[in-house]
Amino acid sequence: MTHVAVVLAAGASRRLGQPKQGLRRDGETLLHRAARLAISTGAERILVVLGAYSGAMAASVADLAVECIDNDAWEEGLASSLRAAARALSDFGIEAPVLVLGCDQPALDAGHLRALLDGAARATSGCAATAHGDALGIPAVIAAAVWRKAEQLRGDRGFGAALKRLPAETVWRLHAPELEHDLDTPADLVAATARGWIDMP
Repeated sequence: MTHVAVVLAAGASRRLGQPKQGLRRDGETLLHRAARLAISTGAERILVVLGAYSGAMAASVADLAVECIDNDAWEEGLASSLRAAARALSDFGIEAPVLVLGCDQPALDAGHLRALLDGAARATSGCAATAHGDALGIPAVIAAAVWRKAEQLRGDRGFGAALKRLPAETVWRLHAPELEHDLDTPADLVAATARGWIDMP
């Protein structure tokens, strides 16, 4: 299945106190790692959405075959990055599913992304998402019919609500508890480091 990928990396990581995109696992920044994992899925086009620290973050993936785009409205939250990606992809065609991932899930690996793409290919909605308790979130595969609604998103919200409105049996769900561990606070960073997901400082 032809697909495109969007790597979300625009936030300022204010609660963490340092750019989470620049944290390292096995010597590789989390942003570089997320972009590399996206490439490994065979995506036809890969966008990295930047905002805060844009210059430094673009430099960190300069060796990869990705397109960096700036989200000037990044302080609004997640929705603004998805809208920026939708505008950048508007010339690609509306039938390609979109793999959406972030760089703040240090346990993310290629197997998660492959499972989501395979699940989406079998799902009647064409969508697959990661289960975070009762919520659906990223990484996720968003079918073209749902992706077209990106311009309607506002605030710090993504496609979770739209996916929940679909009949439950039509959305493939990835159950990966390790992906519920993200990097929002210093305590999250300590926990991730203890698990070996982040390099010791």
